Amino acid sequence: MSEEKLPQAVDTSAVPSTPSVPEASGVDLARVALRAAKEQAKAKGAAAQQKKQARRGGGLRSGARADGRDPMALGAAINRLITERGWETPAAVGGVMGRWPQIVGEDLAKHCVPLKFDDEPDARVLTVQCDSTAWATQLRLLAPKLVARLNEDLGHGTVRVIKVVGPGGPRRGYGPLRAPGSVGPGDTYG
Repeated sequence: MSEEKLPQAVDTSAVPSTPSVPEASGVDLARVALRAAKEQAKAKGAAAQQKKQARRGGGLRSGARADGRDPMALGAAINRLITERGWETPAAVGGVMGRWPQIVGEDLAKHCVPLKFDDEPDARVLTVQCDSTAWATQLRLLAPKLVARLNEDLGHGTVRVIKVVGPGGPRRGYGPLRAPGSVGPGDTYG
């Protein structure tokens, strides 16, 4: 603000003065100038290199050092894709589905199969189907230990609940020999 723009009634001696910023010394100014010159030279050199390669007809080429255009191994590319998309949990649970016999044991794996995983943050439910009601009961008793083992393998809180589903029975047929009030094969297959 200049003195000319202030009204006549305002006393300028009462206005606090702004603290003065210390001026940069010669060494600091030299550092700033050197840094700016280096960045400018680097940009100019990169532009000249691109222009030179474009004249040769090859476009941009990768040099001796690694950059973003270099090919990468398939495993590294897949890991990068999984991380970028946020698919860590679904990929880990998919690995559990493939390693089910090693995780739960051979006996249990023969009779119980994982069906699906609900990966919503509120649910995190692994649904497992058993081939008989006896194995379903056994799995319900082992569920807390199995959840602990899965979370140890996948990371804490990945699986919260194991939902055990009994065997699917044969299709219920409605025919002339049906007794009133019976539930049919649901009595046996739960």
